[in-house]
Amino acid sequence: MASPLLEVRDLTISFADSSPVRNLDFVVRQGETVAIVGESGSGKSLTALASMRLLPKTASISSGSIHFAGQDLLGLSERAMRERRGRDIAMIFQEPMTSLNPVLTIGRQIGETLRLHRGLSARQARKRAIEMLDLVRIPEPAKRVDDYPHRLSGGMRQRVMIAIAVACEPQLLIADEPTTALDVTIQAQVLELLDRLRRDLSLGLLLITHDLGVVGQWADRVVVMYAGRKVEEALPDELFANPLHPYTRGLLAASPRLANNLHYREAALNEIPGNIASALREPGCPFVPRCPVAVYACRGGFPQLVLPSPGRLVACPIAVKEPSHGAAVGI
Repeated sequence: MASPLLEVRDLTISFADSSPVRNLDFVVRQGETVAIVGESGSGKSLTALASMRLLPKTASISSGSIHFAGQDLLGLSERAMRERRGRDIAMIFQEPMTSLNPVLTIGRQIGETLRLHRGLSARQARKRAIEMLDLVRIPEPAKRVDDYPHRLSGGMRQRVMIAIAVACEPQLLIADEPTTALDVTIQAQVLELLDRLRRDLSLGLLLITHDLGVVGQWADRVVVMYAGRKVEEALPDELFANPLHPYTRGLLAASPRLANNLHYREAALNEIPGNIASALREPGCPFVPRCPVAVYACRGGFPQLVLPSPGRLVACPIAVKEPSHGAAVGI
């Protein structure tokens, strides 16, 4: 097995009165897509920002390590980290309209990365920007390079964000909810584009999402987060065929079961009662207030991640003791 490209160990992110990410471990290897999945408030985006050293000033990394290609990112100076960002590690943010500068052409915004990290001239950067727009399948790239973001559709703006991210051919690409607010057809095109770039450039892809359909189709491994903790990790096929953690089962049960030809008029979706805010200051497993199988012992402390089978991790002793659920869910 290849050595990790990105290795996060025991990561805890803290604000003044809370720790929204706690003791998180995961790795991403070259050419691999790892999906981090969970509902809003699980700490997924904070984890991505921490990996880029872009946390807000009110947040800090109170423990743990983040290594990229064997180098400790937390030990780098800000200047050294800026040289890494965009060149070796790149990120696609959630909202392209707010991430792109509205008063600069898209060609200039792509070229800025190339001039900074590759030392290209303005003419060379423009030529490369046109090539990148063509790479992400934007029609008539030589004309579009002079457009401003507001002249592009949401899907096209997302492609521009991808072009900026991969312009310097990074080793690691972090995609934070890359298909948010896009219609289904455009979502599929963006995800196919990311997967093609992963294969063509042999880059590692960390995919942050809440869409289980995306996970099932595109991920090589899945990390399930709840309230800042990793509660399960598995291969997608294993996760969908036999979810172990009660939270994972709840997520899958709350998803449309297209394989069963169910329609919302015929069968309502299941839901997980309560909300993630109930996990605040929970002394034990954060899922206890919403868990259908919780026992008194679950409040004693966060359960250890155990290895019920090769390549599988779960943080729930009750789930490990139970027989296989066989709860296949079609997405």
